[in-house]
Amino acid sequence: MQNSNTFYKKQLELNQAESKRIFKRMSLYSILRLSVFVLTVFGIYLSFNQWQVAVTIGVLGIAIFLFLLSKYTDIKAKRALHKRLVTINVDELKIASGDFYDRADGSEFQNPKHFYSLDIDLFGKGSFFQFINRTTIKEGTEKLTEHLLANDISNIETRQEAIQELALVPKWRQNYSGVAQGVEVEHSARSIIKWLKDYKSFLNPVHYWITIAFSLVSVVLLILGIIEVISMMRSGYLLLGWLILGLGITAIYLKQINGLAQNTEKAKDTFRQYALLLEQIENQEFKSQLLKDQQLKIKLEGLKASQIFAKFSKVLDALDNRNNLISAIFGNGLLLWDIRQTYHVEQWITKYADKVEDWFEVVTFFDAYNSFGNYTFNHQEFSYPKITNESTTISAEALGHPLLNSEKRIDSDLVLQEEQFFIVTGANMAGKSTFLRTVALHIVMANVGLPVCAKQSNYKPIKLITSMRTTDSLTDDSSYFFSELTRLKFVVDTVEKDTSYFIILDEILKGTNSTDKAIGSRKFVEKLVKLNATGIIATHDLSLTEIEKELEAVKNYYFDAEIINDELYFDYKLKQGVCQNMNASFLLKKMEIV
Repeated sequence: MQNSNTFYKKQLELNQAESKRIFKRMSLYSILRLSVFVLTVFGIYLSFNQWQVAVTIGVLGIAIFLFLLSKYTDIKAKRALHKRLVTINVDELKIASGDFYDRADGSEFQNPKHFYSLDIDLFGKGSFFQFINRTTIKEGTEKLTEHLLANDISNIETRQEAIQELALVPKWRQNYSGVAQGVEVEHSARSIIKWLKDYKSFLNPVHYWITIAFSLVSVVLLILGIIEVISMMRSGYLLLGWLILGLGITAIYLKQINGLAQNTEKAKDTFRQYALLLEQIENQEFKSQLLKDQQLKIKLEGLKASQIFAKFSKVLDALDNRNNLISAIFGNGLLLWDIRQTYHVEQWITKYADKVEDWFEVVTFFDAYNSFGNYTFNHQEFSYPKITNESTTISAEALGHPLLNSEKRIDSDLVLQEEQFFIVTGANMAGKSTFLRTVALHIVMANVGLPVCAKQSNYKPIKLITSMRTTDSLTDDSSYFFSELTRLKFVVDTVEKDTSYFIILDEILKGTNSTDKAIGSRKFVEKLVKLNATGIIATHDLSLTEIEKELEAVKNYYFDAEIINDELYFDYKLKQGVCQNMNASFLLKKMEIV
């Protein structure tokens, strides 16, 4: 696999060059359009006395002008795509350098009642979400979050295969994102799906055939007037009367048509965007089972989902012409345009409304999984956990935190058996909390199907539950200590029902005095061990480490700190045993607080 930074630099150069090349073509088409316009006007002026020649020149000039305009619009769209791809690659190089704190951080997804979302820097400034997220549509962002919070320990290897495959197609992923960013969407897919499912049609085929017959009569009246079978004056009166009749017929259904048009206006851009993204998915060949299954959801006999969406998008554009005053008057008066297009919209809704949700779901799935594929491509040195059924929950070599700079990061080996509980002690700033979040992210990433920040890892799938960042709540009228007890009860209740949880605790019972804290912490750990729980607790309370002598399942580990030449030194390595060097008094003195 190509080095990610090398790839981004190369793509940046290629897209910049292509954008410049296309801009030159755009300039040429602009000059040609202007020339055609000037020549057409000049030709009409010279042949004004010969109306047949003037009309021919005018029609020909307009045709050529519209052709050039169409070509200009197409290449302008291509240039816009290349400019978005330039931005995508610039952003990737920026993020790789550690500059990603200005991106959306997903703070809105933090939930104190979730199993772990608040505790492990999954969301918020400098979070894993902020670092990994490359979604381009709102629903894709929600789907990405859903995967990160799922706690799903089934079918991990299937997800690994899908992510591995997406990691191998960086150009396809970038193009998918670039296409998605090309359409501004204001309304959620969820609201559009609800509207489609709840919609009740008010037109039937009879209405459609009436519009066809009415349009034919309008054409006949117009032709008869032109060829003077009917005098021009009489023909004009007939057409005016016919136009008023058409407007009257349209007015009968105007309220219902307006209601439909309001919703189609909201849906139009979404369908255009999703049609383009479905086309990207349909045209890519996938091998992994999960990606192939997603592709099957958008396959119908004879037609592709993207074609069906594109067709609907064109129908919506046709209905949108009613916003033009001239089109509204003459289109409805002579062709019953709104009624006919409304019928087409209703027929599409009747036929495909139940399938739209599945198609939208496929688009959001790929939008979310592209973030996983992108992350994997960017971290080719990481390893996929080997999924096992052995008694060891995690056996990781050189395990580190995925967001830390690889040149400065200190990794540790970790072997933790099933139904084993580690008590981790250590000085302030020695690395305990970072280690807890490292282990937590290993579990979350492994369950999602991502490679983890380790040289290698054997992993028996397990769900995660944590208690690390309890806060008080003024709105719920609860103290910090009560909130912490509530969280700990949630942990116990969860594990009592299901022991397949990995528990991570950081300095529990902080809201009470040291004596109660020591007694309570000890009893709590004993309770978890009795429940055959697996997990880690970090603490400053060295008395808690004495449990190791009484309970075989408990093991002591620590992070050390040394004072060398009146300076504090940390090695950030996990070691077996109990920490003997605490540093709070040294830091107070060093900072001249005491």
